[in-house]
Amino acid sequence: MANLFNEFRLKDVVLRNRVAVSPMCQYSSDNGFPNDWHFVHLGSRAVGGAGLVIVEATAVSPEGRISPADSGIYLDDHVQPFARIARFLKQYGAVPGIQLAHAGRKASVTKPWDGNHHIEIEQGGWDIIAPSAVPFGGKLSKVPSEMTVQDIARIQDAFVAAAKRALAAGFEWLELHYAHGYLAHEFYSPLANFRTDNYGGSFENRIRFLLETFAAVRKVWPERFPLTVRLSVTDWIEGGVTVEESVELVRQLKAIGLDLLDVSHGSITPDISKVPWGPGFMIPSAGRIRREAGIPTAVGWQITEPQQAEDAIRDQHTDLVMLAREMLRDPYWPYHAAVKLGDEKETSMLPIQYARAVKATIRTMAIRTIDQSRP
Repeated sequence: MANLFNEFRLKDVVLRNRVAVSPMCQYSSDNGFPNDWHFVHLGSRAVGGAGLVIVEATAVSPEGRISPADSGIYLDDHVQPFARIARFLKQYGAVPGIQLAHAGRKASVTKPWDGNHHIEIEQGGWDIIAPSAVPFGGKLSKVPSEMTVQDIARIQDAFVAAAKRALAAGFEWLELHYAHGYLAHEFYSPLANFRTDNYGGSFENRIRFLLETFAAVRKVWPERFPLTVRLSVTDWIEGGVTVEESVELVRQLKAIGLDLLDVSHGSITPDISKVPWGPGFMIPSAGRIRREAGIPTAVGWQITEPQQAEDAIRDQHTDLVMLAREMLRDPYWPYHAAVKLGDEKETSMLPIQYARAVKATIRTMAIRTIDQSRP
């Protein structure tokens, strides 16, 4: 049996394999509500055999959306449509997860296919907030308002309320988005945080928002379910976040209840010139954090081949592989990976409606092969 298809237990949750669907923004919601597109998009990955399916970055407040078409869970009315999705994911063997987020200075943006630039107020945009009144740069030139201490408390309360709604919707895996240049990462990185109060300056101050928010959510999220964080562990820019700092941050998060780290990187500024793009380039960082912080990890980024994923699990660099674009190309990647790796579970990962037909095809092909080999 391939290591990739071993079960993975975290708290009281058991994943049927080590393949997870990474949160992927679909820019297809209206006022935060998921719809039939999300149901089919996420449900098909559960049917395809993934062990964990995580809903896209879901805003904890209206101004925390990346775009007006982002998913949100800032209204009680959002619970029911998300519950429909969570039930289906669980029915077809995947653990239902959701990622909670606030976009900070990268909010109020058009959809990627509409230019990916800030939207002005008169065009349907909104005022944005961030740790410091410094724009992201590039196409995202709007200057955010520097958050007051009252703003910080309000957003932390929004994360707590969103976590309660996620639980009511039936999600069993919760991820806080501390990556990709969004609000929490903006507090963490000295490239975006120029505050002089208790939330800026030193490492201890820059991680304060992250630790406080996590601790507040931990109080309302049941201990039996995993509470995880997606973290940009490096900015790839001099003067930015480093892996060494992130190891220490993860140790502190672990001490207050972190169950797993979803290892990611970058996007605190538009500058990606130093990113060492290549197959599985974040796997070594995941392995280092797993060893030095003593915590389970998940990792993605240009993991496409089954053997590549198998090696990362086998060599104990990571506990889960997070697939995004590859899952868009092939919703049945887990099944096809099992076939390539020769795993005996290959057809058991498919729903019965598909498995019986696939098994019949395999039997027919085997009979033809035997017949053709006879003299």
